[in-house]
Amino acid sequence: MKRIITALSSLAFVAIVAATPACAEDVKAGDLVISQAWSRATPGGAKVGGGYLTIENKGTVPDRLLGGSADIAAKVQVHEMSMNNGVMTMRPVDGGLVIEPGKTVKLTPGGFHLMLLDLKGPLKQGEKLPVTLDFEKAGKVSVTFDVGGIGAMGPAGAGQMDMKKMPDHSGMKM
Repeated sequence: MKRIITALSSLAFVAIVAATPACAEDVKAGDLVISQAWSRATPGGAKVGGGYLTIENKGTVPDRLLGGSADIAAKVQVHEMSMNNGVMTMRPVDGGLVIEPGKTVKLTPGGFHLMLLDLKGPLKQGEKLPVTLDFEKAGKVSVTFDVGGIGAMGPAGAGQMDMKKMPDHSGMKM
C-alpha cells in the first residue's frame, strides 16, 4: 500500500510540475540581468497594455531604461504610478528609469512599469510577447514577456507551489 501511495505522490508531483507554466528566461545585456518579464492579457478592443519585469545591474555604473518597442504596439514607454493627494496618477518617466549599480529595480503593477500604447490587437493569455527594451548603455535588448491572465498579479510560475513544502503523504493509510 505504501508503494501505491508513493507512486501516486510521484505522479501528482510530475503532473503539477508539467502543468506549471514556464517563466520567461533571464536575459543578460552587458552588466544588466533582466528577469521575470510578464504582461497581462487585455480584453478585445483595449488600446493599452502593461509590461512588468526585474532589472538587476551587476556593474559599477548606472544604466537607464529609456523605453522600447514591440510589433503589437505603436509605442512602449516607461511609466510610473503614484499616489498624489489621495489620487492614483500615472505618468511617463521623463529621461528614463535609472538602474543604479549593484541595485535591482522591479517594474510592477502600481509602480514603475512599461506601457504598451495603441495596441494593434489584444494580448492573449499564454502567448509570448516579444519586446525590445532600449537602454542608455546596454542598448537594444530583446526580451520575451509571458502573457498571464487579465487579473494576473505576477509572472507565470510565480506563487506556484513550493514542492519542498508539500506534506509527505507517503506514510498515509488508505
